[in-house]
Amino acid sequence: MYSLYSFLLTFGLLILLPRFLFNGVRHGKYIAGLSQRLGRVPQIRAPERSLVWLHCVSVGETQAARPLVKALREQFPHIKLVISTTTLTGQNVARKVFKEQAEAVIYFPFDWRWTVRRVLKTINPRAVLLMETEVWPNFLNECWHAQIPVAIVNGRLSETSFRRYKFVKKFIARVLSSLDLALMQTDLDAQRILALGLDPNKIAVSGNLKFDAGAVPVTSHVTGHLKTRFGLTGKASVILAASTHAPEEQIILLAFKRMLQKDPSARLILAPRHPERFEQIASLIESAGLPWARRSQHASETDRSAAVILLDTIGELPAVYSLATIVFVGGSIAKTGGHNILEPAAVGSCIITGFHTHNFSEIVRTFVEAGAVHQLSQVSETDAALELERLFTGLLANEIQREEMGKRAKLTMEENVGATVRTVRMLMPLLDRRQSPKSTLGQISIESAPLA
Repeated sequence: MYSLYSFLLTFGLLILLPRFLFNGVRHGKYIAGLSQRLGRVPQIRAPERSLVWLHCVSVGETQAARPLVKALREQFPHIKLVISTTTLTGQNVARKVFKEQAEAVIYFPFDWRWTVRRVLKTINPRAVLLMETEVWPNFLNECWHAQIPVAIVNGRLSETSFRRYKFVKKFIARVLSSLDLALMQTDLDAQRILALGLDPNKIAVSGNLKFDAGAVPVTSHVTGHLKTRFGLTGKASVILAASTHAPEEQIILLAFKRMLQKDPSARLILAPRHPERFEQIASLIESAGLPWARRSQHASETDRSAAVILLDTIGELPAVYSLATIVFVGGSIAKTGGHNILEPAAVGSCIITGFHTHNFSEIVRTFVEAGAVHQLSQVSETDAALELERLFTGLLANEIQREEMGKRAKLTMEENVGATVRTVRMLMPLLDRRQSPKSTLGQISIESAPLA
Protein backbone atom coordinates (compact mmCIF):
# COMPACT_ATOMS: atom_id res chain seq x y z
CA MET A 1 0.00 0.00 0.00
CA TYR A 2 2.88 2.37 0.74
CA SER A 3 4.32 1.66 -2.71
CA LEU A 4 0.97 2.50 -4.30
CA TYR A 5 0.81 5.70 -2.27
CA SER A 6 4.33 6.70 -3.43
CA PHE A 7 3.39 5.96 -7.04
CA LEU A 8 0.22 8.07 -6.81
CA LEU A 9 2.16 10.87 -5.12
CA THR A 10 4.72 10.89 -7.94
CA PHE A 11 2.05 10.62 -10.63
CA GLY A 12 0.07 13.49 -9.10
CA LEU A 13 3.20 15.64 -8.94
CA LEU A 14 3.88 15.04 -12.62
CA ILE A 15 0.29 15.89 -13.56
CA LEU A 16 0.39 19.11 -11.52
CA LEU A 17 3.95 20.03 -12.54
CA PRO A 18 2.90 22.73 -15.07
CA ARG A 19 0.82 24.42 -12.39
CA PHE A 20 3.65 24.18 -9.85
CA LEU A 21 6.08 25.69 -12.36
CA PHE A 22 3.68 28.53 -13.15
CA ASN A 23 3.15 29.34 -9.46
CA GLY A 24 6.85 28.96 -8.83
CA VAL A 25 7.85 31.43 -11.53
CA ARG A 26 5.06 33.90 -10.84
CA HIS A 27 4.79 33.77 -7.05
CA GLY A 28 7.91 31.93 -5.85
CA LYS A 29 5.82 29.08 -4.44
CA TYR A 30 7.31 25.55 -4.33
CA ILE A 31 10.58 26.75 -5.93
CA ALA A 32 11.68 28.28 -2.63
CA GLY A 33 13.54 25.72 -0.58
CA LEU A 34 13.40 23.11 -3.34
CA SER A 35 16.72 21.53 -2.36
CA GLN A 36 15.49 21.17 1.24
CA ARG A 37 12.18 19.70 0.05
CA LEU A 38 14.34 17.13 -1.75
CA GLY A 39 16.11 16.26 1.49
CA ARG A 40 19.20 18.47 1.44
CA VAL A 41 18.87 20.22 4.79
CA PRO A 42 21.80 21.81 6.63
CA GLN A 43 23.78 19.78 9.17
CA ILE A 44 23.03 20.99 12.70
CA ARG A 45 25.61 20.73 15.45
CA ALA A 46 23.96 19.54 18.65
CA PRO A 47 24.49 16.87 21.32
CA GLU A 48 23.25 13.47 20.17
CA ARG A 49 19.48 12.99 20.37
CA SER A 50 18.92 16.51 21.72
CA LEU A 51 17.15 17.85 18.61
CA VAL A 52 13.34 17.99 18.54
CA TRP A 53 11.69 18.55 15.17
CA LEU A 54 8.51 20.66 15.26
CA HIS A 55 6.55 20.84 12.01
CA CYS A 56 4.17 23.73 11.32
CA VAL A 57 2.42 23.71 7.95
CA SER A 58 1.86 27.40 7.37
CA VAL A 59 1.32 30.75 9.09
CA GLY A 60 -1.56 29.68 11.32
CA GLU A 61 0.25 26.68 12.79
CA THR A 62 3.44 28.71 13.18
CA GLN A 63 1.67 31.40 15.19
CA ALA A 64 -0.13 28.77 17.26
CA ALA A 65 3.20 27.14 18.12
CA ARG A 66 4.62 30.26 19.79
CA PRO A 67 3.52 29.49 23.38
CA LEU A 68 4.48 25.82 22.94
CA VAL A 69 7.99 26.67 21.77
CA LYS A 70 8.43 29.10 24.65
CA ALA A 71 7.26 26.50 27.17
CA LEU A 72 9.41 23.73 25.69
CA ARG A 73 12.54 25.85 25.88
CA GLU A 74 11.79 26.75 29.51
CA GLN A 75 10.81 23.24 30.63
CA PHE A 76 13.47 21.35 28.67
CA PRO A 77 16.54 23.60 28.35
CA HIS A 78 18.62 20.69 27.04
CA ILE A 79 16.65 20.29 23.82
CA LYS A 80 17.38 22.08 20.55
CA LEU A 81 14.50 22.85 18.18
CA VAL A 82 14.30 22.49 14.43
CA ILE A 83 11.20 24.09 12.92
CA SER A 84 9.84 23.12 9.51
CA THR A 85 7.05 24.51 7.35
CA THR A 86 5.46 23.53 4.07
CA THR A 87 4.54 26.94 2.67
CA LEU A 88 6.69 29.93 1.74
CA THR A 89 4.60 32.28 3.90
CA GLY A 90 4.92 29.91 6.85
CA GLN A 91 8.68 29.77 6.32
CA ASN A 92 9.00 33.55 6.35
CA VAL A 93 6.96 33.88 9.54
CA ALA A 94 8.77 31.00 11.28
CA ARG A 95 12.18 32.51 10.55
CA LYS A 96 11.02 35.78 12.05
CA VAL A 97 9.14 34.39 15.06
CA PHE A 98 11.60 31.64 16.03
CA LYS A 99 14.92 33.18 15.03
CA GLU A 100 16.08 33.19 18.67
CA GLN A 101 14.59 29.84 19.74
CA ALA A 102 15.28 27.47 16.84
CA GLU A 103 18.59 26.03 15.70
CA ALA A 104 17.24 25.98 12.14
CA VAL A 105 14.07 26.67 10.17
CA ILE A 106 13.70 24.34 7.19
CA TYR A 107 11.20 23.23 4.57
CA PHE A 108 9.40 19.94 5.15
CA PRO A 109 10.57 17.29 2.64
CA PHE A 110 8.45 15.82 -0.11
CA ASP A 111 6.91 12.61 1.17
CA TRP A 112 9.09 10.13 -0.68
CA ARG A 113 11.02 7.53 1.29
CA TRP A 114 14.42 8.66 0.04
CA THR A 115 13.86 12.34 0.78
CA VAL A 116 12.47 11.60 4.24
CA ARG A 117 15.33 9.21 5.07
CA ARG A 118 17.91 11.79 4.01
CA VAL A 119 16.43 14.46 6.30
CA LEU A 120 15.98 12.12 9.26
CA LYS A 121 19.56 10.94 8.92
CA THR A 122 20.84 14.55 8.85
CA ILE A 123 18.75 15.84 11.76
CA ASN A 124 18.56 12.63 13.81
CA PRO A 125 15.79 14.00 16.04
CA ARG A 126 14.95 12.71 19.50
CA ALA A 127 11.27 13.23 18.68
CA VAL A 128 9.02 14.78 16.03
CA LEU A 129 6.05 17.00 16.87
CA LEU A 130 3.46 17.60 14.16
CA MET A 131 1.22 20.63 14.62
CA GLU A 132 -2.46 19.91 14.01
CA THR A 133 -2.88 16.74 11.92
CA GLU A 134 -0.20 16.40 9.27
CA VAL A 135 -0.50 12.77 8.18
CA TRP A 136 2.33 11.96 5.76
CA PRO A 137 2.45 8.16 5.32
CA ASN A 138 6.08 7.72 4.24
CA PHE A 139 7.32 10.21 6.80
CA LEU A 140 5.54 8.47 9.67
CA ASN A 141 6.62 5.05 8.43
CA GLU A 142 10.28 6.07 8.19
CA CYS A 143 10.16 7.59 11.68
CA TRP A 144 8.74 4.31 12.99
CA HIS A 145 11.50 2.28 11.34
CA ALA A 146 14.12 4.66 12.75
CA GLN A 147 12.63 4.39 16.26
CA ILE A 148 11.89 8.13 16.33
CA PRO A 149 8.73 8.86 18.36
CA VAL A 150 6.15 11.09 16.68
CA ALA A 151 3.41 13.05 18.41
CA ILE A 152 0.59 15.11 16.97
CA VAL A 153 0.11 18.28 19.01
CA ASN A 154 -2.90 20.60 18.85
CA GLY A 155 -4.46 17.94 16.64
CA ARG A 156 -7.72 18.48 14.85
CA LEU A 157 -9.73 16.61 12.23
CA SER A 158 -12.32 18.61 10.34
CA GLU A 159 -15.44 16.89 9.08
CA THR A 160 -14.11 17.19 5.51
CA SER A 161 -10.75 15.57 6.36
CA PHE A 162 -12.48 12.88 8.41
CA ARG A 163 -14.76 11.90 5.52
CA ARG A 164 -11.81 11.86 3.13
CA TYR A 165 -9.71 9.62 5.36
CA LYS A 166 -12.60 7.20 5.85
CA PHE A 167 -12.44 6.31 2.15
CA VAL A 168 -9.01 4.75 2.82
CA LYS A 169 -9.59 3.85 6.45
CA LYS A 170 -7.60 0.59 6.37
CA PHE A 171 -4.51 2.34 5.02
CA ILE A 172 -4.93 5.35 7.33
CA ALA A 173 -5.22 3.05 10.33
CA ARG A 174 -1.91 1.47 9.36
CA VAL A 175 -0.32 4.92 8.91
CA LEU A 176 -1.63 6.14 12.27
CA SER A 177 -0.18 3.08 14.00
CA SER A 178 3.23 4.72 13.51
CA LEU A 179 2.18 7.54 15.85
CA ASP A 180 3.16 7.43 19.50
CA LEU A 181 0.81 10.12 20.76
CA ALA A 182 -2.03 12.29 19.46
CA LEU A 183 -2.91 15.32 21.57
CA MET A 184 -6.20 16.52 20.11
CA GLN A 185 -7.93 19.87 20.56
CA THR A 186 -11.41 18.59 21.44
CA ASP A 187 -13.29 15.44 22.38
CA LEU A 188 -14.77 15.40 18.86
CA ASP A 189 -11.30 15.49 17.27
CA ALA A 190 -10.23 12.67 19.61
CA GLN A 191 -13.24 10.55 18.72
CA ARG A 192 -12.61 11.06 14.99
CA ILE A 193 -8.99 9.93 15.11
CA LEU A 194 -10.09 7.02 17.29
CA ALA A 195 -12.66 6.07 14.63
CA LEU A 196 -9.89 6.08 12.03
CA GLY A 197 -8.11 3.32 13.92
CA LEU A 198 -5.61 4.94 16.30
CA ASP A 199 -5.03 3.06 19.54
CA PRO A 200 -7.12 4.79 22.27
CA ASN A 201 -4.16 4.56 24.66
CA LYS A 202 -2.28 6.96 22.37
CA ILE A 203 -5.00 9.63 22.34
CA ALA A 204 -5.49 12.52 24.76
CA VAL A 205 -7.39 15.81 24.71
CA SER A 206 -5.15 18.79 25.47
CA GLY A 207 -7.24 21.77 24.37
CA ASN A 208 -6.42 24.29 21.67
CA LEU A 209 -2.99 25.95 21.68
CA LYS A 210 -4.43 28.82 19.65
CA PHE A 211 -6.20 30.11 22.76
CA ASP A 212 -2.78 30.39 24.41
CA ALA A 213 -1.18 31.76 21.23
CA GLY A 214 -3.76 34.53 21.12
CA ALA A 215 -2.78 35.48 24.64
CA VAL A 216 0.90 35.89 23.72
CA PRO A 217 1.72 39.64 23.64
CA VAL A 218 2.46 41.08 20.21
CA THR A 219 5.38 43.49 19.94
CA SER A 220 4.06 47.02 19.69
CA HIS A 221 6.60 48.70 17.40
CA VAL A 222 4.71 47.63 14.26
CA THR A 223 1.43 48.74 15.81
CA GLY A 224 2.86 52.13 16.67
CA HIS A 225 4.42 52.59 13.25
CA LEU A 226 1.19 51.79 11.39
CA LYS A 227 -0.83 53.92 13.78
CA THR A 228 1.35 56.95 13.09
CA ARG A 229 1.92 56.44 9.36
CA PHE A 230 -1.74 55.99 8.45
CA GLY A 231 -3.16 58.45 10.95
CA LEU A 232 -5.11 55.88 12.93
CA THR A 233 -4.75 57.96 16.10
CA GLY A 234 -7.97 59.96 15.95
CA LYS A 235 -11.60 59.05 16.42
CA ALA A 236 -12.04 57.61 12.93
CA SER A 237 -13.70 54.20 12.83
CA VAL A 238 -11.39 51.45 11.52
CA ILE A 239 -12.72 48.24 9.99
CA LEU A 240 -10.16 45.46 9.56
CA ALA A 241 -10.94 42.66 7.10
CA ALA A 242 -8.45 39.96 8.09
CA SER A 243 -7.29 36.90 6.11
CA THR A 244 -9.76 37.42 3.29
CA HIS A 245 -10.40 35.22 0.25
CA ALA A 246 -12.22 35.88 -3.01
CA PRO A 247 -14.95 37.15 -3.28
CA GLU A 248 -14.82 38.63 0.22
CA GLU A 249 -12.77 41.70 -0.70
CA GLN A 250 -15.33 42.73 -3.30
CA ILE A 251 -18.21 42.16 -0.87
CA ILE A 252 -16.50 44.14 1.88
CA LEU A 253 -15.58 47.00 -0.44
CA LEU A 254 -19.21 47.24 -1.56
CA ALA A 255 -20.47 47.26 2.02
CA PHE A 256 -17.82 49.81 3.01
CA LYS A 257 -18.63 52.19 0.14
CA ARG A 258 -22.31 52.20 1.12
CA MET A 259 -21.45 52.70 4.78
CA LEU A 260 -19.23 55.70 3.95
CA GLN A 261 -22.37 57.66 3.10
CA LYS A 262 -23.27 57.51 6.80
CA ASP A 263 -19.74 57.65 8.25
CA PRO A 264 -17.42 59.47 5.79
CA SER A 265 -14.45 59.33 8.19
CA ALA A 266 -14.39 55.53 8.40
CA ARG A 267 -11.27 53.61 7.28
CA LEU A 268 -10.91 50.09 5.91
CA ILE A 269 -7.82 47.87 6.22
CA LEU A 270 -7.80 44.90 3.83
CA ALA A 271 -5.47 42.01 4.69
CA PRO A 272 -5.77 39.23 2.06
CA ARG A 273 -4.83 35.74 3.19
CA HIS A 274 -2.52 34.83 0.30
CA PRO A 275 0.36 37.05 -0.86
CA GLU A 276 -0.04 35.99 -4.50
CA ARG A 277 -3.39 37.84 -4.52
CA PHE A 278 -1.99 41.20 -3.39
CA GLU A 279 -1.81 42.64 -6.92
CA GLN A 280 -5.30 41.38 -7.73
CA ILE A 281 -6.71 43.07 -4.62
CA ALA A 282 -4.80 46.27 -5.41
CA SER A 283 -6.56 46.39 -8.79
CA LEU A 284 -9.89 45.71 -7.12
CA ILE A 285 -9.44 48.62 -4.70
CA GLU A 286 -8.34 50.88 -7.54
CA SER A 287 -11.47 50.06 -9.51
CA ALA A 288 -13.63 50.85 -6.46
CA GLY A 289 -12.67 54.51 -6.90
CA LEU A 290 -11.66 55.08 -3.28
CA PRO A 291 -8.46 56.80 -2.11
CA TRP A 292 -6.13 54.05 -0.94
CA ALA A 293 -2.60 53.20 0.15
CA ARG A 294 -0.32 50.16 0.29
CA ARG A 295 1.58 49.13 3.37
CA SER A 296 4.47 47.79 1.24
CA GLN A 297 5.10 51.11 -0.49
CA HIS A 298 7.11 54.01 0.89
CA ALA A 299 5.27 56.32 3.25
CA SER A 300 3.37 59.15 1.60
CA GLU A 301 1.45 62.22 2.74
CA THR A 302 -1.71 60.65 1.34
CA ASP A 303 -1.44 57.63 3.65
CA ARG A 304 -3.19 59.48 6.48
CA SER A 305 -6.24 60.26 4.35
CA ALA A 306 -6.58 56.94 2.50
CA ALA A 307 -10.01 55.41 2.96
CA VAL A 308 -8.65 51.92 2.20
CA ILE A 309 -5.30 50.51 3.33
CA LEU A 310 -3.99 47.34 1.72
CA LEU A 311 -1.95 45.36 4.25
CA ASP A 312 0.21 43.56 1.68
CA THR A 313 2.83 42.25 4.11
CA ILE A 314 3.40 38.95 5.88
CA GLY A 315 3.28 38.48 9.65
CA GLU A 316 2.04 41.97 10.60
CA LEU A 317 -1.66 41.19 10.93
CA PRO A 318 -1.55 40.41 14.69
CA ALA A 319 -0.13 43.89 15.31
CA VAL A 320 -3.12 45.52 13.60
CA TYR A 321 -5.98 44.02 15.60
CA SER A 322 -5.67 46.52 18.43
CA LEU A 323 -6.03 49.40 15.93
CA ALA A 324 -9.39 48.18 14.62
CA THR A 325 -12.83 49.23 15.81
CA ILE A 326 -14.36 46.15 14.15
CA VAL A 327 -12.61 43.02 12.88
CA PHE A 328 -14.11 40.85 10.15
CA VAL A 329 -12.35 37.45 10.04
CA GLY A 330 -12.25 36.13 6.49
CA GLY A 331 -12.45 32.79 4.78
CA SER A 332 -15.94 32.63 6.23
CA ILE A 333 -18.14 34.15 3.52
CA ALA A 334 -15.96 32.33 1.03
CA LYS A 335 -16.47 28.61 1.61
CA THR A 336 -12.95 27.93 2.89
CA GLY A 337 -13.85 27.16 6.49
CA GLY A 338 -12.89 30.40 8.24
CA HIS A 339 -9.76 31.59 10.00
CA ASN A 340 -8.57 32.20 13.53
CA ILE A 341 -10.76 34.53 15.61
CA LEU A 342 -8.62 34.12 18.73
CA GLU A 343 -5.95 36.75 18.08
CA PRO A 344 -8.48 39.61 17.72
CA ALA A 345 -10.41 38.16 20.68
CA ALA A 346 -7.28 38.35 22.84
CA VAL A 347 -7.13 42.14 22.46
CA GLY A 348 -10.87 42.54 23.02
CA SER A 349 -11.90 43.22 19.44
CA CYS A 350 -15.49 43.44 18.27
CA ILE A 351 -15.52 40.48 15.87
CA ILE A 352 -17.68 39.55 12.89
CA THR A 353 -17.34 36.30 10.97
CA GLY A 354 -19.21 34.67 8.13
CA PHE A 355 -21.27 31.50 8.14
CA HIS A 356 -18.62 29.07 6.82
CA THR A 357 -16.42 28.44 9.86
CA HIS A 358 -16.12 24.64 9.87
CA ASN A 359 -12.32 24.82 10.32
CA PHE A 360 -12.92 26.39 13.73
CA SER A 361 -16.43 25.13 14.46
CA GLU A 362 -15.90 24.42 18.17
CA ILE A 363 -14.16 27.74 18.79
CA VAL A 364 -16.75 29.79 16.92
CA ARG A 365 -19.59 27.95 18.64
CA THR A 366 -18.06 28.77 22.02
CA PHE A 367 -17.78 32.46 21.15
CA VAL A 368 -21.26 32.70 19.61
CA GLU A 369 -22.85 31.11 22.69
CA ALA A 370 -20.98 33.62 24.85
CA GLY A 371 -22.20 36.56 22.76
CA ALA A 372 -18.56 37.30 21.93
CA VAL A 373 -18.75 37.25 18.13
CA HIS A 374 -21.38 38.09 15.55
CA GLN A 375 -21.78 35.37 12.90
CA LEU A 376 -23.52 36.14 9.62
CA SER A 377 -26.32 33.92 8.44
CA GLN A 378 -25.87 31.83 5.29
CA VAL A 379 -26.82 34.30 2.58
CA SER A 380 -25.91 35.13 -1.01
CA GLU A 381 -22.96 37.37 -1.84
CA THR A 382 -25.28 40.30 -2.54
CA ASP A 383 -27.14 39.82 0.73
CA ALA A 384 -23.80 39.40 2.55
CA ALA A 385 -22.78 42.91 1.44
CA LEU A 386 -26.11 44.30 2.67
CA GLU A 387 -25.83 42.48 6.00
CA LEU A 388 -22.24 43.64 6.49
CA GLU A 389 -23.22 47.23 5.72
CA ARG A 390 -25.99 47.00 8.31
CA LEU A 391 -23.65 45.46 10.89
CA PHE A 392 -20.82 47.92 10.27
CA THR A 393 -23.18 50.89 10.53
CA GLY A 394 -24.98 49.58 13.62
CA LEU A 395 -21.87 48.58 15.54
CA LEU A 396 -19.96 51.76 14.73
CA ALA A 397 -22.88 53.75 16.08
CA ASN A 398 -23.13 51.66 19.26
CA GLU A 399 -19.95 51.92 21.31
CA ILE A 400 -21.51 50.16 24.31
CA GLN A 401 -22.36 47.08 22.24
CA ARG A 402 -18.89 46.97 20.70
CA GLU A 403 -17.20 47.22 24.09
CA GLU A 404 -19.45 44.52 25.54
CA MET A 405 -18.65 42.12 22.67
CA GLY A 406 -14.96 42.85 23.09
CA LYS A 407 -15.08 42.18 26.84
CA ARG A 408 -16.90 38.89 26.28
CA ALA A 409 -14.37 37.86 23.62
CA LYS A 410 -11.44 38.53 25.95
CA LEU A 411 -13.15 36.73 28.85
CA THR A 412 -13.89 33.70 26.67
CA MET A 413 -10.21 33.60 25.71
CA GLU A 414 -9.11 33.73 29.34
CA GLU A 415 -11.51 30.94 30.31
CA ASN A 416 -10.05 28.58 27.71
CA VAL A 417 -6.29 29.02 28.07
CA GLY A 418 -4.11 26.24 29.46
CA ALA A 419 -3.52 23.90 26.53
CA THR A 420 0.21 24.64 26.55
CA VAL A 421 0.66 23.42 30.12
CA ARG A 422 -1.30 20.23 29.41
CA THR A 423 0.58 19.61 26.16
CA VAL A 424 4.03 20.00 27.72
CA ARG A 425 3.08 17.70 30.59
CA MET A 426 1.92 14.99 28.17
CA LEU A 427 5.07 15.32 26.07
CA MET A 428 7.29 14.71 29.10
CA PRO A 429 8.09 11.06 28.19
CA LEU A 430 9.39 12.12 24.76
CA LEU A 431 11.49 15.04 25.90
CA ASP A 432 12.84 14.22 29.35
CA ARG A 433 16.48 13.31 28.79
CA ARG A 434 16.42 11.04 31.84
CA GLN A 435 14.04 8.70 30.01
CA SER A 436 14.15 6.78 26.77
CA PRO A 437 11.77 8.52 24.32
CA LYS A 438 9.88 5.27 23.72
CA SER A 439 9.82 4.02 27.31
CA THR A 440 6.68 5.54 28.80
CA LEU A 441 4.50 6.43 25.84
CA GLY A 442 1.03 5.04 25.25
CA GLN A 443 -0.11 5.54 28.85
CA ILE A 444 -2.40 8.53 28.42
CA SER A 445 -6.07 7.99 27.65
CA ILE A 446 -8.76 10.41 26.55
CA GLU A 447 -10.27 10.39 30.03
CA SER A 448 -6.96 11.21 31.72
CA ALA A 449 -6.65 14.61 30.06
CA PRO A 450 -9.92 16.56 30.51
CA LEU A 451 -10.19 20.03 29.03
CA ALA A 452 -10.90 21.65 32.34
